Amino acid sequence: MARRDRDLVSEHSSASIRNRLRYPRGESALGDFMLGGVDGVVTTFAVVAGSAGGQLTTVIVIILGIANLIADGFSMAVSNYLGTRASQEEVRQSRSDEEWQITEFPEGEMAEIRQIFEQKGFEGATLDEIVSVISADRKVWVDTMMAEELRLSEVSKRPARAALTTFVAFSFCGAIPLIPFLGSFGTFDEMFRISTLLGAATFFILGIGKGWAVGISPLRSGLQTLAVGGAAAALAYAAGHFLHSMFAG
Repeated sequence: MARRDRDLVSEHSSASIRNRLRYPRGESALGDFMLGGVDGVVTTFAVVAGSAGGQLTTVIVIILGIANLIADGFSMAVSNYLGTRASQEEVRQSRSDEEWQITEFPEGEMAEIRQIFEQKGFEGATLDEIVSVISADRKVWVDTMMAEELRLSEVSKRPARAALTTFVAFSFCGAIPLIPFLGSFGTFDEMFRISTLLGAATFFILGIGKGWAVGISPLRSGLQTLAVGGAAAALAYAAGHFLHSMFAG
């Protein structure tokens, strides 16, 4: 949404603020869907373009496309799951370490709080009060150290949901360029042209969705995503054509 179209009064109502704090943006599955969707189209359309450049058959396109769709989709989902779990474990271990330091050496941790807020421009009685208020509540104290000293946030994705969203987006979007070949729509060249149009449209739509969701120009975001996908397809086509000329020419 463009800034000029936003209703700041409504966004800063008590209910809206409470809702944002309860359901922060970091938990959104949008990033996983975009990552999986774009990568899925890149993967399968690269297979299509490479096969077209290498003058392979429709059967090979289908076999390679589906095999890559399943294997790469699963790999991306597992990687996302493990990466998310690793990030969560880092946060948990860091939080445990901060709690231990506060227990074992509270004076040192209090000195760190003081320096953190000194660097923000606080001083004198105001600084003393800030240090006193924060250190009086153990959870607030640890939360402050996590955010200000370690720059770590406990707002993170759910590993299982992140993996499932990635796999579903990868499989669904990645299957689109294969539709003409699965349906045998005409000659290979005709199927390739249809696949190119479907792949380009999918890239553009995904880019528009990303732009709309993050508040940037949907058109520019769509064109950028289309350009990236087009470049990947062009490279795959060139590679297929080069290899065909070398080994079958």
